[in-house]
Amino acid sequence: MTTLRYLLLLTLLPATGAAQQTAAPSDGSTLSIALVTMGPGERVWERFGHNALWVRDSVTGFDRVYNYGMFSFQQEGYVGRFLQGRLLYWMKGFESAPHFAAYVAADRSLWVQDLNLTPEQLAELADFLAWNDTPENRFYRYDYYLDNCSTRIRDAIDRVLGGRIHEATADSASGTTFRFHTQRLTADDVAASTGLLLALGPYVDRPISVWEEMFLPLKVREHLRGVTVPDGAGGEVPLVHTEYTLYQSTGAPERDAPPFRAHWYLLAGLLLAGVMMLGGLKSGVPRAAAVASTLVAIVWVVATGVGGLVLTGLWFFTDHVSAYWNENLFFYNPLALALAALIPLTLVPVRWAHRPTAVLAAALGGLTAIGLLLQPLLVQVNGDLVALAVPPNLALAWLALRRVRSTGGG
Repeated sequence: MTTLRYLLLLTLLPATGAAQQTAAPSDGSTLSIALVTMGPGERVWERFGHNALWVRDSVTGFDRVYNYGMFSFQQEGYVGRFLQGRLLYWMKGFESAPHFAAYVAADRSLWVQDLNLTPEQLAELADFLAWNDTPENRFYRYDYYLDNCSTRIRDAIDRVLGGRIHEATADSASGTTFRFHTQRLTADDVAASTGLLLALGPYVDRPISVWEEMFLPLKVREHLRGVTVPDGAGGEVPLVHTEYTLYQSTGAPERDAPPFRAHWYLLAGLLLAGVMMLGGLKSGVPRAAAVASTLVAIVWVVATGVGGLVLTGLWFFTDHVSAYWNENLFFYNPLALALAALIPLTLVPVRWAHRPTAVLAAALGGLTAIGLLLQPLLVQVNGDLVALAVPPNLALAWLALRRVRSTGGG
């Protein structure tokens, strides 16, 4: 199947000369430049799609696809830079046929939009891309929403148009947010979607403009259709003058909106709370049931405590601005980690452990209650995670306080 897709691609690509030069000619008279948009892939970072600029010269045979957003897990210091939000990405040019074949082999769509640029603009853009594709100029500080593969493409085109794209889109509301798109595009990977819902703060919930929405490659493809440029005779012509499909994926199209899952998160939270309350931190139940419920409680407080520790670290010790001021800390807090050590002692039982366990559980329950009451005033869209956390957090607080009363506060 992969071989058939590759052969199909070769039949669709226009014929070019054998010569592959290191730079395009400077006058632009024989140049063409197209925006190529790649559809979503299977891995999490591929779910957002990709795009590139395809530069060709009809005389010399120059044929190169320039990509931004290149990275490697093997690059030096990857883990540290990733955790700190200081990861360096780069741009690179590739020959078109093998590059496109890799996307076809991965069953990812390829859409082409030829740009209506003057020879001078074509030459300027080609020269800029060639300059950018040099060791001293290709690296840049990556930002998932403000400076990624797609925004770099948008900005490169806008640069030679004198800001025409920005002018047409910066004041137009998209009716969406960064979180809206993040959640809809990662929805099929529940673990990744939940992790992003936890990690991203209110920064990603503000309304964004059409200009900002073009952090997504498929939105660049969509919005460039509405941009016009001068025709040299006092009129306007579309920036995109022709469009065609090189390859159409056989996979399902991307979602139009995030799915509603709050009821499933709430059900999971109620089940956790129910298990804790049926056999957990109280007397009069079989020991096996008490141990099982205690283990559930420990797993929960470890998970929420580690989650809170990560959120705190992202806020105070990294450059991940999109994770700052995270309101999920009301529900997922590092204080929960201390409960992981104290809860087993109440089962032994160790009488002195009851009171600090109750104090910590009550503190976490109080934070949960405050966060819940403040929900109408807060801007962060985190209803799913609130629904998951409220039942077990309040159940733990109630059980711990009840245990203290039943043992006389020992």
